[in-house]
Amino acid sequence: MKIAMLGTGFIARFYADSLVAHRRSDILYSVYGRSADKAKQFAADYKLSHYSTSMKDVINHPEVDVVVISLPNDLHLDAVKACAAAGKHVLCTKPLGRTAAEAKQMLDAVEAAGIMGGYLEDLCYNPKFLKSLASVKAGALGRILWAKSREAHPGPHSNWFWNKEQSGGGAIVDLGCHCIEIARNFIGKDIRPVEVMCWAATQVHPIDAEDNAIGMVKYANGAIGQFEVSWCFRGGMDLRDEVMGTEGTIWLNNFLRTGFDMFSTGKGGGYVAEKAESSSGWLFPVGDEVNELGYNHMFTDMFEAIEAKREPAETFYDGYVVNAIIDAAYASAKSGVWEPVKLDDWRGSTDTKIASEFAVYDEQYYLIKEEILPHGDKKLILKDKITGEVIVRDL
Repeated sequence: MKIAMLGTGFIARFYADSLVAHRRSDILYSVYGRSADKAKQFAADYKLSHYSTSMKDVINHPEVDVVVISLPNDLHLDAVKACAAAGKHVLCTKPLGRTAAEAKQMLDAVEAAGIMGGYLEDLCYNPKFLKSLASVKAGALGRILWAKSREAHPGPHSNWFWNKEQSGGGAIVDLGCHCIEIARNFIGKDIRPVEVMCWAATQVHPIDAEDNAIGMVKYANGAIGQFEVSWCFRGGMDLRDEVMGTEGTIWLNNFLRTGFDMFSTGKGGGYVAEKAESSSGWLFPVGDEVNELGYNHMFTDMFEAIEAKREPAETFYDGYVVNAIIDAAYASAKSGVWEPVKLDDWRGSTDTKIASEFAVYDEQYYLIKEEILPHGDKKLILKDKITGEVIVRDL
């Protein structure tokens, strides 16, 4: 397939680095840029056959099969509509929309056109995440009770992120979209998000949007998804996930501390890793950022999905659900109470109940806990099913 890139900035180059790597058969063909100079430079850097400052010319180019949107958030809707009108498969960077209403328009447009809408949520494709998700789906952690995701760094690289009208918000819409979708995957996409409690504040930067936030998303089965996001974190980019189930726990450190530590006086300078704040002292480079951030696996899934006429792991529908949760988070941050997640189009389970299975010890007792004490003794803590009495039994 021949690919058109909409955008020439930071994320467009990350995507392009992935798309031209590993001798891929799917190739970058054209690029759209609002600046003629930047579009020309991008085309030269990646050896593209075509570039233009007209989005529609690029999308409608007869050689283009698939369009990748790497534009500011306020331009996503118009770009998706243009792809739908042209009948071109479209892959859109996160977040899908600034609001759930925008995301729903994009979802409806691609479905009406019969094209694939792929949601480019790269952090749901990084190798550690994919391995962890496979373990969760295989039951290694039992029933998932809680999934937490954290993304924090010193703030975005482009001016439009800091403009609330263009971006749709601050750290929640920029980083929370990642964290929310990570937790959805671990808890189960079939489980409906019900309500959100969120705190958000502007603590450091002179902006209208929030630069810090913490939120909890309650799901229909009783599980909790938690997100922590910040544009004020100093020291690089902190990407961590935690999953807790009835039978186990997973801790992931995806970026800041990956086993690659380096000390430098800074004499050589140069790039270290995304959002790294210094090129001297103890540094934490990343061996292959494009791969570690999930871009390679993400695009492989997207193009294989188009060829096989199946849905990718991350779809426009997923982007819509994430936007609906973000809407509820902003409502909660304003009201100070739990706010409902408003989904006009829910495609998951409709009969989910809060799980209440308890471990059974025997016909009379539930098992609360079994433990080996420091001196070697074993103890059981049991609860009588009839009387409710909690007892301790030595083994």
